[in-house]
Amino acid sequence: MAQTLTKSFLHMKHEEVESEGNISTVMQFVLLGFSALPNLQGILYALFSIIYMIILTGNCLIILITSLDHTLQKPMYFFLANFSSLEICYVSVTVPRILFNIWTQDRNISVLSCGAQMCFFLIFGTDECFLLAVMSYDRYVAICNPLHYTLVMNSKKCTQLAAGSWLSGIPIQIGQTCWIFSMHFCNSNEIDHFFCDIPPILKLACGDTAVHELSVYVVVMVVAALPFILVLTSYSKIIATILRLPTAKRRAKAFSTCSSHLLVVVLFYGSGTITYLRPKSMHSPGTDKLLSLFYTIVTPMLNPLIYSLRNKEVIVALRKLILHK
Repeated sequence: MAQTLTKSFLHMKHEEVESEGNISTVMQFVLLGFSALPNLQGILYALFSIIYMIILTGNCLIILITSLDHTLQKPMYFFLANFSSLEICYVSVTVPRILFNIWTQDRNISVLSCGAQMCFFLIFGTDECFLLAVMSYDRYVAICNPLHYTLVMNSKKCTQLAAGSWLSGIPIQIGQTCWIFSMHFCNSNEIDHFFCDIPPILKLACGDTAVHELSVYVVVMVVAALPFILVLTSYSKIIATILRLPTAKRRAKAFSTCSSHLLVVVLFYGSGTITYLRPKSMHSPGTDKLLSLFYTIVTPMLNPLIYSLRNKEVIVALRKLILHK
């Protein structure tokens, strides 16, 4: 009995089932990933493993020192710890699957698993967009309204803003994922990408996908463009305030507290926006993979370095932790 069920399951897994209207519905996708580079599989596995370990180690260290060092018990570092936690979740949606595919050379992924990967990736990406906006608001209050900073950014307000950032992407991206996977996929079951992302999935859909593309643009405008506008507004006021400071030393100190965050914002929003706001006709597998590598792996790897190497308080806290240990 169990053997019969297993055979039936495998049969269903590798076949396409005919649905209404004589349209075949794909039951399983194939993530092509980096299969076009057969001689580099070992190097790619080692490279992605090292990058993943750097991301995990760097972000875990930030979480650790911001929770243990009393000098870092400030809203700025509270949000930084939340951002590091999000980064760990964000990369863990894609990188382990990449490593599994390269190691086993088994590139099959069920439609359900593909949808789950896309959904979690989009949720955490959306959460990062809103959290970056919250972090810029924190810097705005600290620099433009320093006398009321502790009153405005109290522990309750910080907790509410962080929770709102974590939860903001859930209803939006669950809805968008269900909307995209409600389509029939009949052109092919091969995804020319290393994870289940929106552009390569839309390429596999039957018929006209204009409505779905429009929905993607609308969602991106809400979850990426709106927070980005808030970031720009905050920093325009921050820069105007900094330029009015009386001494060069104070201006340099104020700029140093914001430059790390601003650099992260540019890296994250720049590559992500280009990917999702380009017309479908301008998408190519090579360009999509390159851009996706940048905002899914390279940027998360650089973020801990940017926040630690450019922040004296973090360096001092890290040194204290290492010497203490």
